[in-house]
Amino acid sequence: MKKPPAKRPRRSQEDRSRETRLQILEAALKVMLKSGYTGFRVADVATRGGVSRGAILHHFPTKDDLVAHTIEHAYERALARSRSRASHLDASKDPIEAMIIDSKEFYFGDFFFLLATMGASKGTGGRAITVPLTRQYRLPAEYAWQQTLEARGLPRELAEDTVWLALSIVRGLAIRTAFQNEPERFQRLFDLFREIFWTYWDVKTASKPLGGRGAAKKATSR
Repeated sequence: MKKPPAKRPRRSQEDRSRETRLQILEAALKVMLKSGYTGFRVADVATRGGVSRGAILHHFPTKDDLVAHTIEHAYERALARSRSRASHLDASKDPIEAMIIDSKEFYFGDFFFLLATMGASKGTGGRAITVPLTRQYRLPAEYAWQQTLEARGLPRELAEDTVWLALSIVRGLAIRTAFQNEPERFQRLFDLFREIFWTYWDVKTASKPLGGRGAAKKATSR
């Protein structure tokens, strides 16, 4: 006689509440990316997430609460990815290239343009949400890459300046896509920045290159 299947442990109220909250945030992010900040409606979140308006109000009493926590949720995920990539980067990989790839995923994505429209929206509501969260989550992402560059031998100030410059280039070209989107040229410019940086580093150090330099040379036929 077969034994009856083992009963699954019952989820606690806390677990169910946490899952519902995450379900709401995921649905809210999808709605916001599709409809934008000004077109965001709580009713659409309820429909998309398969939850009641009452459940949403239980976790997020106001629309602004829901918007702020949704933005923070997306930022948390982006920061976790950047930190993981920076801290686990293989020693044979070019850290400049890896940093650019990581930042491109963020700045060329729909979430960044949502943030931009929120900051430019009439009134101060959108900007009041995005500015402090940007400082809270993007600066640590930048610092993660700074630490990676320092671990490869760059002095702290040069590592920080390199991150600032590289990410400023990525952000600027991401914004440029609004009126001139040329992916091939963008990639050429990213490669040019890497070329300029590594040439500068070789001249400055006149010694053995950093970890990943040799791989970068081969990848770009330098």
